[in-house]
Amino acid sequence: MTSKLIRGYEVVIGLENHVQLSTQSKIFSGSSTAFGAAPNTQASPVDLALPGTLPVLNRAAVERAIRFGLAVGAKVAPLSIFARKNYFYPDLPKGYQISQFEIPVVQGGAVEFFVGDVRHKVNLTRAHLEEDAGKSLHEDYHGQSGIDLNRAGTPLLEIVSEPDMRSGAEAAEYAKTLHALVMWLGICDGNMQEGSFRCDVNVSVRKPGEPFGTRREIKNLNSFRYLVDAVNYEVNWQIDEIEDGRKIQQATVLYNPDTGETRAMRSKEDSADYRYFPDPDLPPLVIAPEWVERVKGEMPELPAVMAARFESADGLPAYDATMMTQSLATARYYEAAKAAGATPKLVANWVMGEISKRLNASGGEIDAAPVGPELLARLIARIADGTISNNAAKQVFEALWSGEAGDVDAVIEAKGLKQVSDTGAIEAILDEVLAANPKSVDEYRAGKDKAFNALVGQAMKATKGKANPALVNELLKKKLG
Repeated sequence: MTSKLIRGYEVVIGLENHVQLSTQSKIFSGSSTAFGAAPNTQASPVDLALPGTLPVLNRAAVERAIRFGLAVGAKVAPLSIFARKNYFYPDLPKGYQISQFEIPVVQGGAVEFFVGDVRHKVNLTRAHLEEDAGKSLHEDYHGQSGIDLNRAGTPLLEIVSEPDMRSGAEAAEYAKTLHALVMWLGICDGNMQEGSFRCDVNVSVRKPGEPFGTRREIKNLNSFRYLVDAVNYEVNWQIDEIEDGRKIQQATVLYNPDTGETRAMRSKEDSADYRYFPDPDLPPLVIAPEWVERVKGEMPELPAVMAARFESADGLPAYDATMMTQSLATARYYEAAKAAGATPKLVANWVMGEISKRLNASGGEIDAAPVGPELLARLIARIADGTISNNAAKQVFEALWSGEAGDVDAVIEAKGLKQVSDTGAIEAILDEVLAANPKSVDEYRAGKDKAFNALVGQAMKATKGKANPALVNELLKKKLG
């Protein structure tokens, strides 16, 4: 694997993503997982491990794990084990967390994505089921801390990658792809502000060819931009430490977006520190082949499969096809515009260009875009039939996006953007341009191609940009012989 060096060091990154599964109840109890309830109103005796209570595994959580395993080409283990991960923290009511350790439910797999127009592949180590802890609250408590146990027992799928990434940008694109995939599959709502999708990033640096360096784990990043910023700061901090002769100590760190810095929270534990052992209250999880086949039959068309279809059936380049399947909403928008008669490649160009630019600026989603797929198809049709130029189309698009009343044709008419495609009128204008620019005519005939572009520019200027550019080019070449 080749990678760009930073100050002579190679960056090594692996991610652990905690994905909250979209079940109505918790992983081992019937308590609600709804967000926003008053503190401690959704914590049952089972969640708190009170004496006499026993956990019962949520079948819907297992099915979501199977769905993910199938989507990434992983092995779905026919038998997996739940273990107790022992540690002490105020928001962990049991004194241990039920998780999977030696035998996880999902083993291996891979995720592919683009960084720019370069395809990347990140291998997965595992994905395992576990319960979430509660939450410590430090604000509005008059100098004290409060504990909200509503999240205790919420079902999580922890997805662990191999250390295959070599930059913050690559890690962010991997996380975005994973985020889009779990929403596509319907196993997570993807709400990062509510903690439904969280990123822990393991970062280390090394000289090329040397063994892996000591890693530090940046916890609970809930923004792709913060992920890039946190990695970049951490990488430079680690290099500074090494260059100053100090050793990197394994640690868990937090990122402060206000200062742009990471800071150590605690020394990083190893698995032995958690004293894992099989949970005596939970039998092994057995997943029969029939169960896997049933889940497979209920799954939607996967992004990679759909992208391949867009390549073969619609003639899209691989990059375009991948961009059209970044989310289910994007794919539906693309297919709706195509069904309305628009050329696939032109739809992809508009989605990746003007539409993405505006959605990124506003933070909106494509399924709520002011210019819907049918409206975009009508705009593309007016470019194709020569009614408007590409530049005029952008003006129409801007008007429609801004909420101006009327359909495509109404906006074209109101703004006077209709192209001049009358051959006689354009020929008359070209005769005037040629008569007024004999020097450019002579230069073109002497072999200077730039002179041709100058004459086209003069013709477009004379028509205030309304002449059909293709027709101008065609007629001008005929007149110049």
